[in-house]
Amino acid sequence: MSDADVSFVVLGVLVALFLWNRLPVELVALGGTLALYAAGVLDLDQALGGFGDPTVIFIAALFVVSEGLDASGVTTWAGQAMTGWAGLHPVRLPALTLALVAVTSALITVNGAVAALLPVAVVTAVRLGRPPSQFLMPVAFVASAGSLLALTGTPVNVLVSEASHDAGAGSFGYFSFALAGVPLVLGTIAISVLLGPRLLPRRSARTMAVDPARFARTLIEEYRLEDHDDDGAQLFTRERGVAEVVVPPRSPLIGEPIFPGMLTDAGDLMVLAIQRGGRAAPETETRIAAGDTLLLGGPWSALDERVDEADLLAVDPPHLVRRQTVALGRGAKTALAILVAMVAALAGGVLEPAVATLLAAGAMVLCRIVPIDRAYRAISWTTVVLIAAMIPVSTAIRTSGGADQIADAIIDVVGSGGPHVLLIVLFVVTAVFGQLISNTATALIVIPVAVAAAADLDVSPRPVLMSVAVAAAASFLTPIATPANMMVLGPGGYRFGDYWRLGLPILVLFFAVAVGLVPLIWTF
Repeated sequence: MSDADVSFVVLGVLVALFLWNRLPVELVALGGTLALYAAGVLDLDQALGGFGDPTVIFIAALFVVSEGLDASGVTTWAGQAMTGWAGLHPVRLPALTLALVAVTSALITVNGAVAALLPVAVVTAVRLGRPPSQFLMPVAFVASAGSLLALTGTPVNVLVSEASHDAGAGSFGYFSFALAGVPLVLGTIAISVLLGPRLLPRRSARTMAVDPARFARTLIEEYRLEDHDDDGAQLFTRERGVAEVVVPPRSPLIGEPIFPGMLTDAGDLMVLAIQRGGRAAPETETRIAAGDTLLLGGPWSALDERVDEADLLAVDPPHLVRRQTVALGRGAKTALAILVAMVAALAGGVLEPAVATLLAAGAMVLCRIVPIDRAYRAISWTTVVLIAAMIPVSTAIRTSGGADQIADAIIDVVGSGGPHVLLIVLFVVTAVFGQLISNTATALIVIPVAVAAAADLDVSPRPVLMSVAVAAAASFLTPIATPANMMVLGPGGYRFGDYWRLGLPILVLFFAVAVGLVPLIWTF
């Protein structure tokens, strides 16, 4: 078999194994890369090149930036602000959140928008009483639609604009893409909000955020904290909070005297309440027993230090509670400044995306917003490894001659058909490959074919290239289609086969815009 045939076979096996969903996706992708190396299609540098690809570094750094925004309470503030504007309306609040995602993706790329706003989306889902699986996939899909609002939304837009200029038709303006992008964003939001609850699974994720107001009220009710206000505003402030802890077996605290209102030995924490067997312990002095649940109050720094000791187990780690209950906490202004600087660098093209996000991630650590160990934990290594392992597969298809075979087949299919036939064929090919390899790699394959076919039919390349840009963004049927799709896989608790249910109607919308609307705006 030729190298191109081997590449297509490996790609087919990868898709089958992804759909089977019995093996870790990281191992499947790595296996495909190693198979291409063993078959001689890729050399060692090409097979391992994905791990040093700037896109992978860019995405890993974005996870750290997102952690900084979440840890400092910026995302909690954003969630509370949107709730204040839209209330808990089941349509207005999701629509507003998704609109924010779309605008952000036009400024800092799809991956940046999803990484930065993923915590906001989780909080929004919790406030609406829905599992994150009902909301996170639309975030990734709307971000892809939002990338068509501006030239810098995705590298594909830049490639398309340059190709149009090189073909003598002139470049696309910075906001020209919005003529197609705005209806795509509005349509994607409408489909997500109206059909999403029916088409998406109701599945618990690995981690779950808390509704700050509901969490505070629950503690007040369960521990009968009669001296606190009903909304729990006194429990969680920027300086102080509470932690729910359990006394584990063999804890050195067992047998020690305790009563509500007492201070710990260091004098920095107060015992607010005690429960034993799910019931309130006597308010008089008692002895600590294994399984007792204590509610401790005090400075956040003391809570962080105290519950890390072996003699107590935190029900919810204080640092997670703080970020989800305290809006604009310690370091919030610095985190916002870092975000603004990163966005400015990305939007203005001052720095390469990987460099800009690495500097932002490093600033989050240096400013002590994100401890270095938590920065490592914030990175979704499944996402990083999967993307790094799939990049060589895309490389193999291009370098083995497989891309040339696709181009020849497209020209043969179009034949003497009109320009609308060309748009249909290009959309189908671009969308199909966009579900399996990166949309940038797909665009690199299809753009030269699109320009050549437009010249053969003696039509303007502008509508043809814009249609390709729309098709390249329509990557909704698999989690491996885009890094953004992968980012929501774990937090949403999704499986490989979940994506096509919501993705298919949105794909139809993109087809209608690419084939029907685009030629009306940019005529042949």
